[in-house]
Amino acid sequence: MLEQKNIKLVYAIAIAFLILNAVCTYLEFYYFNLVPAIILVVLLALFSLDKLILFVVFLTPLAINLQNLEGGLGLSLPTEPIIFGIMLVFIFKQLHQNTMDIKVMKHPITIAIILNLIWIFITCITSDIPIVSFKFLISRLWFVIVFYFLCTQLFRNYKNIKRFNWLYMIPFTMIIFYTLYNHYLMGFEEAPANYVMSPFYNDHTIYGAMLAMFFPTLLFFTMNKKYSGSIKFAAFLLLMIYSIALIFSYTRAAWLSMAVAIVVYILLLIKIKFKYIMIAFVSVAAIALIYQTEIVMKLERNRQDASQDFDKHIQSISNISTDASNLERLNRWNAAFRMFAERPFFGWGPGTYSFEYAPFQHAHEKTIISTNMGDKGNAHSEYIGPLSESGVFGVLTFIAIIICALSTGFRLYYTIKDRETKNLVLVTVLGLVTYIVHGGLNDFLDTDKASVPFWGFIAMLVAIDIYHNNKKEEEEIILLTEGLNK
Repeated sequence: MLEQKNIKLVYAIAIAFLILNAVCTYLEFYYFNLVPAIILVVLLALFSLDKLILFVVFLTPLAINLQNLEGGLGLSLPTEPIIFGIMLVFIFKQLHQNTMDIKVMKHPITIAIILNLIWIFITCITSDIPIVSFKFLISRLWFVIVFYFLCTQLFRNYKNIKRFNWLYMIPFTMIIFYTLYNHYLMGFEEAPANYVMSPFYNDHTIYGAMLAMFFPTLLFFTMNKKYSGSIKFAAFLLLMIYSIALIFSYTRAAWLSMAVAIVVYILLLIKIKFKYIMIAFVSVAAIALIYQTEIVMKLERNRQDASQDFDKHIQSISNISTDASNLERLNRWNAAFRMFAERPFFGWGPGTYSFEYAPFQHAHEKTIISTNMGDKGNAHSEYIGPLSESGVFGVLTFIAIIICALSTGFRLYYTIKDRETKNLVLVTVLGLVTYIVHGGLNDFLDTDKASVPFWGFIAMLVAIDIYHNNKKEEEEIILLTEGLNK
């Protein structure tokens, strides 16, 4: 009797939905068609949060970004509303019962992230435009909470680390085909490369950044001896596709980041300690600062603009005389430094650069693509932007996250005995390195396209450090235990 009542109830609900949906369609209210999808997402959030997170990872490359919404921020659909919902579910669960592993909370990377978030919150209060700054903070929170804190728990299952990578790379491959086809229709010329990936990626710079970020991971899957021949062959095909896409992205920052990743790979192979790399980096930076006048004079002699010829395109990386893209970056950076000089401690407020920098531009530094309207991007740097928006502690706490992540990655690579886990750490570090280098020339962490893999990769390192550091020994203990039980 109870089963019959339940069946009747299901039929009644289904018929009621069909009738109501038909009425809404007749009245041209099409949003009601989204109700089943919303219900599915809610059920997954309540009863299978891990699957919902992985589903969002799959949707991320396919999501469409809506720009210039009210308050100056964009929104990526359908991913960001779902991510926001996951964040709320996580917060409510933590208020009811704290389930976060204390080992994660005590990890140096976590401490650096929390300090960065605290300082962002403080500078939201002192911001010139608090509503923009608090929206920026909320956006940063939903990425960090879901793809760092929750993903460290998701990655307790070692297989989920691989699933995360595949679930981004497979739909991203669809976007690559879409981009290459559009580019083919335009003769693979350099100029259309800036927008042929639209509306899925805003421009070629973030598209190229993601190509470079996942390139090392594809190498891992291609050469992983534990995979079958068919999977390795599929990974090899994707590697070739990504290589072609990287070339025709005409993204100079992505090419540069790949070159730096190769250097880091060599340093890891010869087992150079991370502290020595940091000392060398600081020394080079200090020398560059001392001789900055001579360096600028040398760079000004290069007048090679961006070109369809790859050799000339690479040469144009250092052109600060005639290349509009490079000159505009310098214009934005100089404006950011002037903003920092005026408010070095608290800055102007997170997310406010595009609204505030116009008066800090100098006429002789402006280019043909400069604007006073704040509608053409931000500071074009993950480091200089926070410097102007959140002051000196804003950039220092962000750099602390990067240093802790790289330090953890180096340590894991040198100490882990399991070969597969060791190689997974290697490609994760190299992927992060490509974005860290790219972050010197562009900033995308306010978008899901970059934030999902960036925080996800950092969560992978933390999860491996805490849960899979002695994977080989754990497997040996399991085998030994099974043998004794027999």
